Amino acid sequence: MSHDLVSLTMLLIGVAEPEHELWRQAANLSSIPVELSICDATSGVAALRDGGADICILDGMLPESVRAAALATIPAAKPRPHVFMCAEGDCPRPAGVMSVVDKPVSADEARQTVERCLRTKMPTRVLIVDDSGTMRSIVRKILSASRFLLDLHEAGEGIAALERLRREKFGIVFLDHNMPGLDGLTTLCEIKREAPDVAVVMMTTAADEPVVEQAMAAGALGFLKKPFYPADIDRVLDRYYGFSAAPGRGQLAM
Repeated sequence: MSHDLVSLTMLLIGVAEPEHELWRQAANLSSIPVELSICDATSGVAALRDGGADICILDGMLPESVRAAALATIPAAKPRPHVFMCAEGDCPRPAGVMSVVDKPVSADEARQTVERCLRTKMPTRVLIVDDSGTMRSIVRKILSASRFLLDLHEAGEGIAALERLRREKFGIVFLDHNMPGLDGLTTLCEIKREAPDVAVVMMTTAADEPVVEQAMAAGALGFLKKPFYPADIDRVLDRYYGFSAAPGRGQLAM
């Protein structure tokens, strides 16, 4: 993970004592320096109120009242931390929580979770590719409402997108399927050939089964059916950042 930050501060609240060493090892193994603080419920809420945390992870076993008190401090915190909840099994994402992460059972799992959380503090460069300027503006507006930090750029067709990808670094491309000239599927295949680490989300007005299958076979991260909304974008971005497992094909065609 490349970045210009010197270090980040991470605050864990309510994590059971037997898990402390896993998180300490994870912080030590992080790709950037992490200042880790582990607090109980009372001192953790006070630490959030005092500010200074970049990332906060709340244990899923915290009482609802404590979690609510912690989240209530976030809007006024400086800097405003990204908040995650660590839980076992499927758990709905509470309002104010960026994502729910699995409770780690090893130092490596904890390290991966730390890396994913830290990654959300680095704006992801996004390229919106659509031959319609109106549609690019709509997609830009929807992406701007995401809870993730996105640095948005545009290209009017496939060839222009490929040229930008050759010159610049992007994390994810939102790519229209129906474009004149180089169509979406062809552009997708070229992107994955030239820049395989770039994630691609296909956008279309009709999510036909063969098209979805071709896009997924070519390496698409997801498939969005227009119109789509910020919640749809965030489900795709949850996958991009590694906060959810890859869903089945039916869940991709939104």
